[in-house]
Amino acid sequence: MPKLSPAEAAQPVVSPLTSAAMFLVLTVEDGGEDAVREAVPDLSAYARAVGFGHPEAELACVTGFGSAVWDRLFDGPRPAELHPFTALDGPQHSAPSTPGDLLLHLRAQHMDVCYDFAANLLTRLGGAVKVVDEVHGFRYYDRRDLLGFVDGTENPEGVEAVAAALVDAERDPEFVGGSYVIVQKYLHDISAWNSLSDHEQALVIGRTKTGNVQLPDAALPKNSHVSRNTIVGPDGEEQDILRANMPFGSFREGEVGTYFIGYCATPETTEQMLRNMFIGDEEGNRDRILDFSTAVTGGLFFVPPTGFLDDPPPAPGRGLAGTAASDDSTDDDSDDDPLTAPTTPAKPRTSDGSLGIGSLRS
Repeated sequence: MPKLSPAEAAQPVVSPLTSAAMFLVLTVEDGGEDAVREAVPDLSAYARAVGFGHPEAELACVTGFGSAVWDRLFDGPRPAELHPFTALDGPQHSAPSTPGDLLLHLRAQHMDVCYDFAANLLTRLGGAVKVVDEVHGFRYYDRRDLLGFVDGTENPEGVEAVAAALVDAERDPEFVGGSYVIVQKYLHDISAWNSLSDHEQALVIGRTKTGNVQLPDAALPKNSHVSRNTIVGPDGEEQDILRANMPFGSFREGEVGTYFIGYCATPETTEQMLRNMFIGDEEGNRDRILDFSTAVTGGLFFVPPTGFLDDPPPAPGRGLAGTAASDDSTDDDSDDDPLTAPTTPAKPRTSDGSLGIGSLRS
């Protein structure tokens, strides 16, 4: 069988932005590993079943796994650069690391199909998992965040998006088509932000508010969001990540924010951006947007290629025997439909609380 290219092997990481998105971060309970692993091969079928009657919704699901849970679920090799999210404690602002074993990034043109996918999957998993963070994002006018600026202007497209977001054979031949994703939930101080003039806001972001034009180099502050998020590699070329950020808000909770989600072929690029933002450079330049936007969650996940999801490795220590046992256990007809497959009971455990974060690069 010919080897697939990264784009052919990938989950729908490089897909168009939609009008709605749901971000779910789950922890796997002790004893819930088998239930999660048995559900993994059915994820594509869930998406097809829920989206079949609503093709206009363009439902897509991307599933990622955290470092701590990987070795609890899968035998065999690990993604080469998978590790826990690194918390950052800067001179003024911090980026926390928060609990999370699984990331579900659901996107569609309307929220109902995202909800149905999540409802079916979480019903299947039952007590095997716990939802520790849930954010419902929405499109705001012409792809603006709730600070009023267009978000994602510099996203790569086409072959450049594939190169930026997806692992190739040179980087990690075991996981071609995979992607590293960092998520953060940012809460905005809208009152403080709105006390600034449009010109002052533009200096914080590095782009004009109305026209969405980057400020000229001579006028671009070194502590602007654009400056802090510009990463240049050793070859002198700018290093890209692929963002799928979404605004969110809750009047009851009094929250207004941006959910940052950045895909990259290596987590190092996104992590350098965050270090530039929170730690700053030798001259003390940090991202001034952090004076108005607080990171409250942080997680790093690996998004394996679709072939991995469709035929995942056996449980740790089970080897080929574990695979055979798993195949035998799914022979009865009740497992043919992923929406009605039985749930493996899980032993409950005490779990940590909520998590999330987000980059606002225009």
